Amino acid sequence: MDTLNQIPYFDFLLSAFVGIGLSAATGFRVFLPMFLVSLASYFHWIPSLNTFEWLSTLPALITTGIATLVEILAYYIPVVDNFLDTIAVPMATVAGSVLFASQFADLGTVPQWGLAIIAGGGTAATISSGFAGIRAVSTTTTAGLGNNIVGSSETAGAGIMTVLAMVIPVIAALIAIFCVVLVVFFGRKAWKKLLSKQN
Repeated sequence: MDTLNQIPYFDFLLSAFVGIGLSAATGFRVFLPMFLVSLASYFHWIPSLNTFEWLSTLPALITTGIATLVEILAYYIPVVDNFLDTIAVPMATVAGSVLFASQFADLGTVPQWGLAIIAGGGTAATISSGFAGIRAVSTTTTAGLGNNIVGSSETAGAGIMTVLAMVIPVIAALIAIFCVVLVVFFGRKAWKKLLSKQN
């Protein structure tokens, strides 16, 4: 670890890896990553930063826990899941930005949030948009029967990415970048397929 600390800007890079991983997780599910971070902070499994101490409080833990449960269950309800997709992208962008910014509390407000919106919000929005497209195609091609598989994949992805971001941030960041490329590729194909069917 001492050797790693000698790498220039190692702390900054580590924070970026964690931030990217958490942001990607919110692209899958908005509240699950926030709940897991809140849980880990509350039990002191990970250090809580002063600016984001609210995440480690019991009210935050309970609130994000309830929101997570409601969000997960709602995605298994036909029609409701498609409605949630219309608000998921902006919510994921905000959540991704917040979790990314939480890793750069010492950077300064303007660069902290500028970087958070571009890297964190952008990553979350891209993944969330891609899955919205995939679900839309699933709805039209399987009459919604395949939506449960999409929903379960998103929940699993959010959980796995959050844990990886906290435990093995470098791997989480690499997977996040891969997911962005993958979701953009398949998401664009899905939207094109949907538009062609509508036409």
